[in-house]
Amino acid sequence: MRKWIIILVVAVVIGAGGYYLYQRNLETSQAALIESLQTVNAKRGPLTATIGATGTVRGNQSSLLTWQTSGTVDEVLVTNGDQVEQGTLLATLVKTSLAQNIIVAEADLIDAQQALEDLLEPASALALAQAQQAIADAEKQVKDAEYRLDGLKTSARQTDIDQAQARVTILKDRLDKARKAFQPYENKSEDNLIRANLQSALAQAQQEYDDAVTRLNNLLGTASATDLAIAEANLEVARASLEDARQHYEELLSGADPEEIQRAETRIAAIQATLNLSKIEAPFPGTITRIEIKPGDQVAPGSLAFRLDDLSHLLVDVGITEVDINRVNLGQEVNLQFDGILEKTYHGVVVEIDPVGTVNQGIVEFLVTVEILDPDEAVKPGMTAAVNIVINRLEDVLLVPNRAVRILEGQPVVYILNNGQLEPVDITLGVSSDLESEVTETDLEIGDLIVLNPPQVFETVGQPPFFGQ
Repeated sequence: MRKWIIILVVAVVIGAGGYYLYQRNLETSQAALIESLQTVNAKRGPLTATIGATGTVRGNQSSLLTWQTSGTVDEVLVTNGDQVEQGTLLATLVKTSLAQNIIVAEADLIDAQQALEDLLEPASALALAQAQQAIADAEKQVKDAEYRLDGLKTSARQTDIDQAQARVTILKDRLDKARKAFQPYENKSEDNLIRANLQSALAQAQQEYDDAVTRLNNLLGTASATDLAIAEANLEVARASLEDARQHYEELLSGADPEEIQRAETRIAAIQATLNLSKIEAPFPGTITRIEIKPGDQVAPGSLAFRLDDLSHLLVDVGITEVDINRVNLGQEVNLQFDGILEKTYHGVVVEIDPVGTVNQGIVEFLVTVEILDPDEAVKPGMTAAVNIVINRLEDVLLVPNRAVRILEGQPVVYILNNGQLEPVDITLGVSSDLESEVTETDLEIGDLIVLNPPQVFETVGQPPFFGQ
């Protein structure tokens, strides 16, 4: 019996010692775990909510300039990196190497331009005076033709004959005076305005005298059917001539027919397009970023000559998912960073949002264009940019680090360290940035120690297990 008592006492002592060692080990493990935890205090502060994406820098406009005809390169007038204006001549082809239609077009252009200048030239004072005189002459011819026709249709009275004879005498005197007035200017230049007026007056006096003589002769004779037909035809011709003279005068006053001007301008444009085949000009202001030709090179239609980029505005195109696109608006602030440019953040603005999405690897994305507002020489087209679109700015909100957030039974939580023990606290999240998130509902208090690296399983410290997000 005593033996069993001794054995029992020894077992109790051994068990007590083991339990003591177990408790010591447990306390040591728990202390080591607590010491390994990283914590921050819960706080309030500002939060900038962003949507992140990546994209490639590009210029505002880019074009590959190619030849449109065959030939030999004559001159290359720019070097790589040159800034050029719209219309700047970049390269030409040797004329003798061009097709015949291009060579001939140069002469055709001079003729077409001269024709257009002639159309646009306003009528001179001499031309207007001559046109007015032509109208007066035509009106006189119409009146005389009417007189002749009336005389043939009406039996001559002695009174009409006497008037006709008197008119012949008066017009003969007027003709003599007109001839005498013209004689001093007969040998003057034909473009002399006084000579032109006097010559016109002489011609009119001659015509009036001839018509008066003809009328007198008609009154003295008897008109036949043939004479009447001729007189009627002459009247129609005189009226048509009067209409033509009036139309010509109106054309001189109003200038060339717009349709004729348009045809002349179209002809010039067509000829110029042919001539332009022999050269390459900058289609817009920009920077020469690539040159593929040298003088003496043989080129063919479609062969590349230059690349031109408008670098006055640098843009970045990024794909934003359908989940986030409705939070992106024109004019929103953007922060940009580049792998090749360390420790510097650039600023931009959203300038364009595609209204229609595209499917990229099963995800619907919308193309958003960002303009860099403060680029420098370090930012180059082709660089990859990390883009953060600022969608909201909040002040004085409760913040938790994103790395501290876990999911416990479907509920977002953070773990706090309270009297050496880990405790989960439920949280409801609002907007987020890269590092922090807004907490809209929680029992979390300012100053609580939030654990950044809670262990995966807490049985050793008497806490329930949880699973990381």
